[in-house]
Amino acid sequence: MSGAAASRLPAPIAPILLALILLLPAGRASAQELVADLSNHLVAITAGFTGTEVLLFGAIEGEGDVVVAVTGPTQEVLVRRKDKLLGIWLNTRSVGFADVPAFYAIASSRPLEEIANAAVRARLEIGTGNLRLPLAEGESLTGTEEADFRAALIRRKQARGLYPPTVGQVGFVGRTLFRTRLFLPSNVPTGTYTVTVYLIREQEVVSAQTTPLLVSKAGFGADVYEFAYNHSAAYGAIAVIIAVVAGWLASLVFRKS
Repeated sequence: MSGAAASRLPAPIAPILLALILLLPAGRASAQELVADLSNHLVAITAGFTGTEVLLFGAIEGEGDVVVAVTGPTQEVLVRRKDKLLGIWLNTRSVGFADVPAFYAIASSRPLEEIANAAVRARLEIGTGNLRLPLAEGESLTGTEEADFRAALIRRKQARGLYPPTVGQVGFVGRTLFRTRLFLPSNVPTGTYTVTVYLIREQEVVSAQTTPLLVSKAGFGADVYEFAYNHSAAYGAIAVIIAVVAGWLASLVFRKS
């Protein structure tokens, strides 16, 4: 293991991770070269949600590097291109992409280029440059045009903090236990996320494990969202009534003053 992969974590973390690993069913760790889990499988988004961290921890058998990929629910995304016409910036072209991860982040125990070659990273879709991002049905572009729109899509996601441009650090305690913190920003979309952990040895994946992570709205905000989604007409009418009443009350206050 390289110096980066064997970096030490604070002493109190080691017994905590060890205890969590030992709580796993007997025989599971011995049957697999990789065992991993999350400290929390549910992230609740409330009105005051400002982002959160989820601890991923685990253990490996033998030598190897660990790569973690966090992928959010897929969605269709429309990317628009602006061009300057007669001194005014206008949308001149739009392209749809299908099955775009709403969130995507990577963490590794060493630089990705040292862990896996380009072919392996492309096959596993490790790194934003290796995400497939297929075009929506009916879209037709040249190779250069597709590359330009694809780059614009990734830049937009990175600007919103949904595709972190830097690779997170997976730290090891000794040669066996590892951990990393997965940060989810305040604007993270809801849905079921997939956390995939790879054990890579000599440029080959020797073991992998996938764990779900649910991001869901909770509390009063969730009730309002669900009502607005399922009863959009009623929600719109109520919003108009509230706005009218608020304006009327405001006018009364100004008259008295």
